[in-house]
Amino acid sequence: MNKPSLPVESTDTYHDQVRIVLVETTHSGNIGAVARAMKNMGLGNLWLVNPKSFPDEASYARASSASDVLDRAQVVSSLDEALSDCVLVMGTSARGRKVPWPVISPPQAAVTAAENSARGPVALVFGRESNGLSNEELQRCHYHIHIPSNPDYSSLNLAMAVQVVCYELRMHYLRGLEEVESSPYLESMVEPGDRGWDVPPATVNDVEGFFGHLEQVLQDVDFHRRENPRQLTTRLRRLFQRAKLDQMEINILRGILTSVQKATGAREGLGRNTTAAGAVDEGQE
Repeated sequence: MNKPSLPVESTDTYHDQVRIVLVETTHSGNIGAVARAMKNMGLGNLWLVNPKSFPDEASYARASSASDVLDRAQVVSSLDEALSDCVLVMGTSARGRKVPWPVISPPQAAVTAAENSARGPVALVFGRESNGLSNEELQRCHYHIHIPSNPDYSSLNLAMAVQVVCYELRMHYLRGLEEVESSPYLESMVEPGDRGWDVPPATVNDVEGFFGHLEQVLQDVDFHRRENPRQLTTRLRRLFQRAKLDQMEINILRGILTSVQKATGAREGLGRNTTAAGAVDEGQE
């Protein structure tokens, strides 16, 4: 029945102390989906309060490779048992209360959980699929977590709600790592020169050579006349500079230009010294 589990990412105190508690889950498949959402974000401490059906085939099927989270899940008969040793309890709620209760957002909940996890277990409580947590259960919580969803369609699937909160826990954890060491998880890689990009950025000389080659080809095919340039070259320069090309891309573009010149029988002009480079680099790509 169980699918093979992937290794747990970490077992540090923070991840172990944060406890995801599901109250009277009706559909066992949702339990499996929650386990998967938790493991995606590096969490594995799952407690189930009086589930209608668990363990079963549906829960393990939905868990995919997170069956180890289900294997370790604690099944208890009451919310009291799930919370008895916790130092902080936060429950998800979408409803307003006659008596106002402290309400925090998922990012704030992540910070609060991290701050308190060193003192002892922290419980994040999620209610039934149909009607969430009861008023009495919510009164057991120090804070209510409100996910600011679309007010015209605010009902989230149980696993989706868990995923949102676990994602914020994950992001807070990774930001903490960045403060003490370089973390590849949060670094952006969007252009040449960023760590992880496979080719160095094109130099100014590379780009100027390409622009000269491009202008020559445009003249060769009678698309552009140097005596009446208008704004063509200016706009093309803006376009390609906005692209932030790398050296491989420059070679590919110049190889294309050289092929156009050969196909049209035009003189190679400024592109004469790049015919081989473009072909070789494209082959390596």
